[in-house]
Amino acid sequence: MSDSSSKLNPLSVWALAAGGMVGGGIYTVLGVVIAVSAQWTWLAFIITGLIAIPSAYSYVYLTNKFHEEGGAFVFLEKVNDRKMAGNLSWLLIIGYILTISVYAYAFGHYLSFAFHGNPMLMRLLAAGIVIALILLNLAGVGKLTNVEIIIVSVNLLVLLGLGIYGIVNWDPAQLTAGISPRPVWSSLFGGAAIFMAYEGFQLLTYEYDKIDKPEKSFMPTLMSAVIFVVLLYATVALGATMLGGATSMISFKEIALSIAAETAFGKTGLIVMTVAAGFATAAAINSTLFSTANLAKRIASQNELPSWFDHTNKKDVPDRSIILIGILAGVLAIIGSLSSLVEAASLAFLFTFGIVNWIAYRESDKRKWIPMTGIIIGILVGLALIFRLVISKPIALAGILGLVLLIILGRPYLLRKREQNNENSNEDED
Repeated sequence: MSDSSSKLNPLSVWALAAGGMVGGGIYTVLGVVIAVSAQWTWLAFIITGLIAIPSAYSYVYLTNKFHEEGGAFVFLEKVNDRKMAGNLSWLLIIGYILTISVYAYAFGHYLSFAFHGNPMLMRLLAAGIVIALILLNLAGVGKLTNVEIIIVSVNLLVLLGLGIYGIVNWDPAQLTAGISPRPVWSSLFGGAAIFMAYEGFQLLTYEYDKIDKPEKSFMPTLMSAVIFVVLLYATVALGATMLGGATSMISFKEIALSIAAETAFGKTGLIVMTVAAGFATAAAINSTLFSTANLAKRIASQNELPSWFDHTNKKDVPDRSIILIGILAGVLAIIGSLSSLVEAASLAFLFTFGIVNWIAYRESDKRKWIPMTGIIIGILVGLALIFRLVISKPIALAGILGLVLLIILGRPYLLRKREQNNENSNEDED
């Protein structure tokens, strides 16, 4: 245990939670959701926010109840569902790999656009940032809390400023400029497609032991951060689209916020947004890579992942996990499409948050309506996403379902093989 002077205070927790969501969220998904929901994009963010808010409550409630870091994996262990804990942990790691790939994809596109680069430069930048952050983590300096807080603060100010400026210059015609208006129910499908924009706050549950007086401060701090981000997303969705126009935001969905900033402020706006996007997505990659590798190490130490993932280097860094997770995410960033990566990650986190809300509902003595709200809206959004994938991306959906089946069937086989190998090794030693 660290002394109190090295603990994360409420302001640090708030900044890291907000940054964990915004760092890659709005930069990567705004153009995707505008294509689906048009003038109802702001409502799409509100709807998915109504899943994120109860989920944040459930994560903090369960973490405080069990007094242990580890998130969904630990929650399931504590309620004696070890098999589901193992299955969900594998799915969660896949979700984080997809998320890192989305952030790397965004990093490459935002910087490439600013330098008038081609697709090759984008791929080199995406791969380069992942490699750089793998090396940074292997060197033992992957978690730079103070630096992340500064990046988050600047990032939030830039986004808030852009959103407010666009709303002040009110022009609702821009919300459907060049496209057909969408019905209000399209907000449900738009929100379903980009739910991963709200992942990130739960990474703070992996840092529970580092938070100062978590029983007192964690709940109000995390809840206020998530609510702020929901409102920020809705503000930016309205303001940025009014500045950039729906057609441009969809045509350049990978760098939608750069389009809005350049339209409003010219070259200066483009430079500011490129710098903000670059630092924000890099910080999001770094924190997600760091937390996912440590999660994999913890799961391996509980015999739910092959012991290969439990290996650490001389700086006590889970080196193998970091390298494998980073490489997989980098490859996906280079070969994948933005909407497919976002939707696959969204499905993984919708399922995970649904499980956490269900556990919180079962374990709660009061305020059961909060996790139940997250469950009900999560089911509606999850069904909408599955329907959307069936219609528009059946191959991607089949791939996701194939991974789930592989986890359910393949995980027990791998773990049995490991146990047999360990038994054989012990017999040889005897």
